[in-house]
Amino acid sequence: MYKSKIFIILIAAVYVFYVVFEFNGNPDLAFYFESLIVPLVVARYVVSVKPKNKLFLMFFVLFALADLLAIFDKIAYPDTSSDYYQYAYYLGNSLYVLAYFMLFFKMCQSINFKYVFRNLKIHLFVLLILDAYLIYVLYAIEQPNLLTNSIYFLENIYNIIILLVLSLSLLNYFYRDNEKSLFLFFGVLCLVFSEVIDIANIYISQSSLLNFLATTLVLGAFYFFYEQSRLPNVSPREDEHYPHLK
Repeated sequence: MYKSKIFIILIAAVYVFYVVFEFNGNPDLAFYFESLIVPLVVARYVVSVKPKNKLFLMFFVLFALADLLAIFDKIAYPDTSSDYYQYAYYLGNSLYVLAYFMLFFKMCQSINFKYVFRNLKIHLFVLLILDAYLIYVLYAIEQPNLLTNSIYFLENIYNIIILLVLSLSLLNYFYRDNEKSLFLFFGVLCLVFSEVIDIANIYISQSSLLNFLATTLVLGAFYFFYEQSRLPNVSPREDEHYPHLK
């Protein structure tokens, strides 16, 4: 409990420093503090939560590594025109994609897909339509700036996986109908909203306010992820459709 409180203080302090530097015209310092938020939440999770789901832990670790890599890139290669950043772009985004895949597989463990296909057909159909539309919208925003086929491929995989994770988290809530699945859905929702705001910030108009909103949503997302990891995955409906998983 004592260690957990220390991490809470550290996370709050880093977030406050980020906000101060973001709105005081110090983007480099704001970037460093922003990139420390998720690794600190992950450190708190590693120290405080027992037992841990392996796939969820891998999601946390991969996401934190991507953020820490961004700090290393900024310090080791201050010249952003360096060829190194071409490789850093692929490595960093690949880590995020892998992290989302770990979260996707973790939620797959928690769902009986026979039940979903049998009882949630309309929900599934609507989610597929919405996903297809959102992928098209994101593609339309990003496409003029995608210079190579490899960047086009990676960006589309990124967009597809975050929307699949969002849809699956909602289906997981419909299926489980408990507090844990609700917190997980809120976390994914915050994270996907932050990704969409990041896309707007990068490809439409850069803004300190947009960056602040995206970072705050990420912090909110990992708060919900942390809290749901401490809850039991038990449904109020006890029948053969609900495998009991931690």
